[in-house]
Amino acid sequence: MSRSPYPLGLRLAGRRVVVVGGGAVATRRVPALLDAGADVLLVAPELTPALRAHVDAGRLRWEPRRFVPDDLDGAWLVQVAVDDRVSAAAVSAAAAERRIFCVRADDRAAATAWTPAVTRHGPVTVAVLGGGDPRRAMSVRDAVRELLAARAGEPGSVDAAAGAAPGRPSAPAPGGPDTNAAPVGRVALVGAGPGDPELITVRGWRLLTEAEVVVADRLVPGLLLDELRPDVELVDASKIPYGPSRAQEEINRILVDRARAGKVVVRLKGGDPYVFGRGGEELLACAEAGVPVTVVPGVTSAISVPAAAGVPVTHRAVAHEFTVVSGHVAPDSPASLVRWESLAGLRGTLVVLMGLKNLAAISATLVAHGRPAGTPAAVIQEGTTTAQRAIRSTLGTVAADVEAAGLRPPAIVVIGDVVGALDA
Repeated sequence: MSRSPYPLGLRLAGRRVVVVGGGAVATRRVPALLDAGADVLLVAPELTPALRAHVDAGRLRWEPRRFVPDDLDGAWLVQVAVDDRVSAAAVSAAAAERRIFCVRADDRAAATAWTPAVTRHGPVTVAVLGGGDPRRAMSVRDAVRELLAARAGEPGSVDAAAGAAPGRPSAPAPGGPDTNAAPVGRVALVGAGPGDPELITVRGWRLLTEAEVVVADRLVPGLLLDELRPDVELVDASKIPYGPSRAQEEINRILVDRARAGKVVVRLKGGDPYVFGRGGEELLACAEAGVPVTVVPGVTSAISVPAAAGVPVTHRAVAHEFTVVSGHVAPDSPASLVRWESLAGLRGTLVVLMGLKNLAAISATLVAHGRPAGTPAAVIQEGTTTAQRAIRSTLGTVAADVEAAGLRPPAIVVIGDVVGALDA
């Protein structure tokens, strides 16, 4: 007779957890371990870009090789995130010898611990075990999440698409290919918000629960990926090779091909799909192929990240305007479409996205064209997340201060008197 598992909440802060494997499964599981404060050791010859970002940020330690039993020394838990049953069994055996609970992605029956379907709502964490049936667990989890959201009075999001009614995918573009001969799924361009997984819209989260394929950017909140069904195909968009243009063509192809195969596809993008993202290009590619598209706006980092750091982008009697620009191209580059000399003459707030690499050139250009060097400036790294860091500075010294503080992307730069507007 099968026995029911004993439910338990593990307090992993500061305790070693070993993750074996560096692919899609590990990408989905590691963020929750980091959120719990675990001391994560990742053992894998190769990593996805999302996992590599955690390594580069110093959130976990990576051993770029195959697993050896000594990796489990001092561990409290091990998660096996490989699909090679022989390798997974070897990790299980080493864990059993050391009396360490082992989660296996490849074989739940052979595991000594299961990962439940989880939803988080403020301080409340709900974990559901479905008796070994992930779909049952997900279904119950989703019902609980909707109940919690309804009790909290959370509003729904805006469902926007060209020619679409709220809550419905848009129709194929006129003149597009005839799709009656084959099943056509749909694509949703979903903004995941600035980093805190609870800042995705209700509509965006619901579409994630329906997704059969998720094409995710590197900057989407990792905990959202942890809540996907086990059978969801996760495509790491930042792992696609070639240059930016070729990579975008490949993303467009994946969206169209999966939808034409009848799949429900979510293109999950950090922030908002249209604010310096390529949501517009992806919508056009789908429309040309006759694929229905739904656009779910997201909370953009341009406004939310400064707010999380105590900086309003506008404040009465301080700023009557704010301008958002991309700083990924240097001011003196022929490819730049920004008129920095005009921005220097504005009195309001300037918010720079993707500008950390070129911050020295940007600040020097603004000062050279008349913006006072003493203008207050702030830089916020990984805003709205538990890793948020921020510095206050001035336009003339901000680049040097960022370097001294060791700030790194993703980061938002705010220039203007609003930086100190809420200081007591």
